[in-house]
Amino acid sequence: MSLIVDIHRDFGGFVLDAAFEAENGITCLLGSSGCGKSLTLKCIAGIEKPDRGHIELDGVVLFDSEKRINLPPQSRRVGYLFQNYALFPNMTVRQNIFCGLNREKNRTEKERRLRDMLKLMQLDGLEERKPSQLSGGQQQRVALARILVNEPRMLMLDEPFSALDAHLRDSLKVELRDMLQEYGREVLMVTHSRDEAYNMSSRIAVMDKGRLLSIKDTKDLFADPGNTPAAILTGCKNIAPARKTGIHEVEIPIWGIRLQTAQEVKDGLSAVGVRAHYYNPSAPQNRWPVTYLEEMEEPFEVIIQFRYAGQNPDSPPVWWRISKDKKPQQFPTELGISPVNILLLYDA
Repeated sequence: MSLIVDIHRDFGGFVLDAAFEAENGITCLLGSSGCGKSLTLKCIAGIEKPDRGHIELDGVVLFDSEKRINLPPQSRRVGYLFQNYALFPNMTVRQNIFCGLNREKNRTEKERRLRDMLKLMQLDGLEERKPSQLSGGQQQRVALARILVNEPRMLMLDEPFSALDAHLRDSLKVELRDMLQEYGREVLMVTHSRDEAYNMSSRIAVMDKGRLLSIKDTKDLFADPGNTPAAILTGCKNIAPARKTGIHEVEIPIWGIRLQTAQEVKDGLSAVGVRAHYYNPSAPQNRWPVTYLEEMEEPFEVIIQFRYAGQNPDSPPVWWRISKDKKPQQFPTELGISPVNILLLYDA
């Protein structure tokens, strides 16, 4: 199973340029609101038409501007789960799922596929209930069942947890991930949450201002984002302009320091990132004098803000995030950072 996307669309004031390939598993489009994630899904589904480009799924061309191919949505066999699930409120669970089988004429086959989907989605016993009588998680499973019962080649999820209360999301992420693994086909998911992307996907494609900047295996992206938008989206709190001063050395002018890096520094470096968890008072390398500013308390951690001794006073403070049980009684005079934890960021 494979998906190939290379499209361009000018919406007037916003331009979408997305080019990527995805294979079996869950690929996440990660980006801030309004960056073009949902528009990309709509182009793949056939709801929006690109100005030019090519979309191909499992060797079947869905769209090609040069060959003038543009399959209608119903012929693409792409399942699309909308943010609000779009269930019919006056229909029962059974009736909603049957809507996904409108092209199947054999009554016995329809009933068999309905039973299989109710079992897969853990909806047995809820067949006669209406959406208002279901929990948020149950509504999500009914919407998925209506899509999957039609056996699409690929499933696309647009912010699948946005309609759920915060306390439901963590348990449902695990539940949905397990169901999608049983589904066993390509899944494309849109989110602006780094936690959802990390927990759900095997690959992440980073989008910013209508452009797809990079696509990497999930853990590789968090270990080495490669550019500033990706670093921000993966939760890096300390990002500052930098310049190369050696093969394994960078200078951060606004912090007034130089740092040694484990990675070789390439030409075109624009910034460095340091995740707030990685500062360490006992780290022997990249140690510099620091001054305590203030702290913010979270349920299980503390964010301590500080400045380097030579830091520009007009620049943002640096964040050090630490577990409450490891917070030192006295703020250290120096903090260090391991060279392997210096993120090198280049122009996107």
